[in-house]
Amino acid sequence: MELEDLLQFIDKEDKRLKEYYEDSDNQKTTLVRSTKLAEEVGELCGEVLAHNSLQRKEKSKRHNSEELSEEFADVIIVTLLLAKTMNINIRESLRKKIEKVDKRY
Repeated sequence: MELEDLLQFIDKEDKRLKEYYEDSDNQKTTLVRSTKLAEEVGELCGEVLAHNSLQRKEKSKRHNSEELSEEFADVIIVTLLLAKTMNINIRESLRKKIEKVDKRY
């Protein structure tokens, strides 16, 4: 998948989710998406633990390796939705960050 395809999906998903936040202003939507991002990062961490057999046995038994990749995707999607809510130009942000990291080396 190309970045452009992903960002088109984010635009579509943003419109779908606005139905749930109909009465919310931008500040509330930002808070909701920030909280959702924390939730998704927590789920990703749980899957990383399970993937490395560091989770409790009952959780490890339910572990499915496909869930790990889905949790990574969830974190990326929610991050991009949050960036959109906060009017962050993610293409430009990524370009600048990559340049900054490349300069270190």
